[in-house]
Amino acid sequence: MEPDLHEVLRSLRVWDPAVTSLPPLAPDTAPAAPLPLFARWLAEAAAAGQAEPHTMSLATADAEGRPDVRIVMLHGADDDGWSFATHAHSRKGGQLAGRPYAALAFYWPVLGRQVRVRGPVGVAPPEEAQADLHARSTGALAAALTGSQSEVLDSVEDLARASEGAWERARREPAAPVPSWTLYRLRPDEVEFFQGDARRRHVRLRYRHGPEGWTRELLWP
Repeated sequence: MEPDLHEVLRSLRVWDPAVTSLPPLAPDTAPAAPLPLFARWLAEAAAAGQAEPHTMSLATADAEGRPDVRIVMLHGADDDGWSFATHAHSRKGGQLAGRPYAALAFYWPVLGRQVRVRGPVGVAPPEEAQADLHARSTGALAAALTGSQSEVLDSVEDLARASEGAWERARREPAAPVPSWTLYRLRPDEVEFFQGDARRRHVRLRYRHGPEGWTRELLWP
């Protein structure tokens, strides 16, 4: 018997006190730029036991402006932007080539926190993309070498064969080049920090970047 979706939804709870703490966010003491606060929140999420806190939703749009979203891994965040990587020929790579603007979202429920980032996306030099790839695991290189991302797959057997060959090459050539592997950097126009509150008095602190640098403002929850 299939579970009743609505019964399952009604049974779920957000920010259960048994597993979630809701630390305060004091906007007046927040740093002048978003990156230091993001770095602190990421570290605090990891320390609090949040699973895979470095994963994020990446939203892009196709040529008709229709949105698309998926989960990817954050590769870094610095003055050059928030970084992630994929094949240039993938679906998201093609969308970014046509519309080089994207949004990111992080969710860390153990602390009732979200971070939203959006801005134009640029491409890092190829040598940086290859260095980024080869600093990762053998499995990551094997997956990149398998190629054909976002193309139609005829069967799981085809994937198994291609993957096995890619794993063998990744072990044999840990510096094997993957020309299509691309490192993208999102330079934020806007970063929003959301801190949940048990009484629903959520704090939303938004940073916006302009000609004079970063400005901060609060938003109604």
